[in-house]
Amino acid sequence: MAAPRTRPARKVFARLSLPERNFVADALRTETVGGVLLLFAAIAAIVWANVPALHASYESLGQFHFGPDALGLNLSIEHWAADGLLAIFFFVAGIELKRELVAGDLKDPRAAVLPVVAALCGMAAPAAVYALTNLTGGGSLGGWAVPTATDIAFALAVLAVIGTSLPSALRAFLLTLAVVDDLFAILIIAVFFTDHLNFAALGGAVAGLAVFWVLLRKGVRGWYVYVPLALVIWGLMYNSGVHATVAGVAMGLMLRCTTREVAGPGGREMESQSPGEHIEHLVRPLSAGLAVPLFALFSAGVSVTGGALGEVFTRPETLGVVLGLVVGKTVGIFGGTWLTARFTRASLSDELAWADVFALASLAGIGFTVSLLIGELAFEGDAALTGEVKAAVLTGSLIAATLATVLLKMRNARYRGLCEAEERDDDLDGIPDVYEQDDPAYHLRMAAILEGKAAEHRRLAELKEAERARRLAEVPGGAGEENDSPA
Repeated sequence: MAAPRTRPARKVFARLSLPERNFVADALRTETVGGVLLLFAAIAAIVWANVPALHASYESLGQFHFGPDALGLNLSIEHWAADGLLAIFFFVAGIELKRELVAGDLKDPRAAVLPVVAALCGMAAPAAVYALTNLTGGGSLGGWAVPTATDIAFALAVLAVIGTSLPSALRAFLLTLAVVDDLFAILIIAVFFTDHLNFAALGGAVAGLAVFWVLLRKGVRGWYVYVPLALVIWGLMYNSGVHATVAGVAMGLMLRCTTREVAGPGGREMESQSPGEHIEHLVRPLSAGLAVPLFALFSAGVSVTGGALGEVFTRPETLGVVLGLVVGKTVGIFGGTWLTARFTRASLSDELAWADVFALASLAGIGFTVSLLIGELAFEGDAALTGEVKAAVLTGSLIAATLATVLLKMRNARYRGLCEAEERDDDLDGIPDVYEQDDPAYHLRMAAILEGKAAEHRRLAELKEAERARRLAEVPGGAGEENDSPA
């Protein structure tokens, strides 16, 4: 009787497919550059806000108002950055989420379980840590959502600065985790930080989104159509009472992120990339290189005096934010990943250890852009507490970055070896060798390359042997190198 067939055990953080690897590499390259700009913007904001001679100019510029008052859009620069520029950031996040759902890791329910559960646990645990800290300390529970968000750009900037080479599977997990994290963050903003609704404006925004969807389905093209429509939708969403960044996510989710056949010069041909991926490629540099750094410039300017930093660890609201980012995020993401692997009977990739997952989870404790935004919404009207919560976000993110740096550096030699193996292309065909092990043509190319090298070594050996024989022949009496001393 034939032995029963057994399915191979599913691996956690297994090697990505080649298209997914290329997409992740391209996305993370832009995010890393944006993260470095974000880091510089945050430092510039802190310096600008804390130098006595410059502090007044920072405050006056941030509070400078402009915009059409008749449309309810006479906003401060700080407000434009938080509600306007971040809509671009969330538009890109919406496209990323749509792509993950239809063509990425989230398309397969079995593969989607891990990042979704890890993201949920990575948001629930910080909220619980914050709530517990404030319940025991008598603080406000209003900021429970502040430490729940991961800032992927800042996390990648840390990786770029410390020079750590994470394997592509871990980087992809971090990116997918951040995408799911952004989705739940925008849901939190929409549900918990909407105090009043203007149903007329909300209805107009929904109607605008419907027009946006119909135009996309009809194949209408041209930025001059979509950009003005997007601005109208954003303005209506802002005036509806729902946070304006929700409009960005909604429009991003409507874009098509799968390829299909289209009419071409030679007949029907497959698209090289979907419209969603094309637009994301165009807009992502604007989001990562301009929108998010400008938001950081006008949101990260907090006091860093000794007294202010001391209060971060003594006030329950700010202590809850720090502990939520450093402890809650790490424990939540690591615990969610471990439990998912255990209950789905999946095993960790042979190339990695659970210590790597713990280090990655600690890196996810870097919360900046969305955490600052939620902090402003949670304590709106209390400028002093808002500033202290921002300081807590910066402090917690700095501690998480330091912890992650130490943990990742301990395994950096191992990561470097894995990355080199992923990148090796000995046959010079533009495809890493690890993705061609099942292709007979690859092995034939390698055989030809190795045979050519062997022939070259044989030729060199013959030349060296002939040269050695010539030198021996020139010695009187044919004495060799071992017999050239007097008897």
